[in-house]
Amino acid sequence: MATEAEKRPVLEMVQADGADEGCVTFVMHHEDHTLGNSLRYMIMKTVDVEFCGYTITHPSESKINFRVQTRGGIPATEVLRRGLNELSDVCQHVLNTFQARVDEFKEQQERPME
Repeated sequence: MATEAEKRPVLEMVQADGADEGCVTFVMHHEDHTLGNSLRYMIMKTVDVEFCGYTITHPSESKINFRVQTRGGIPATEVLRRGLNELSDVCQHVLNTFQARVDEFKEQQERPME
């Protein structure tokens, strides 16, 4: 039987009654400062973002409350999606660069010394 934690979605959207879609708090379960700070940085680079921040409710809980406020009627969900995609692209670039350097190093180690 599935536990309560397994039934809970990874991402929840919390929006106050009557609030526009440019002001949303996202609850991200099973996440911590690693994603929170990196994603906050990526989103804050967007000029249409008025505010972006996150809190960890308690050290023993593995969830973050991630708040996004935008200007000009841009939906916060769009900004979050763009930030996640950009962060994913940066991580992929780091992985590719690292793997290329590891391959170069291994290749150098296999060559006989002169």
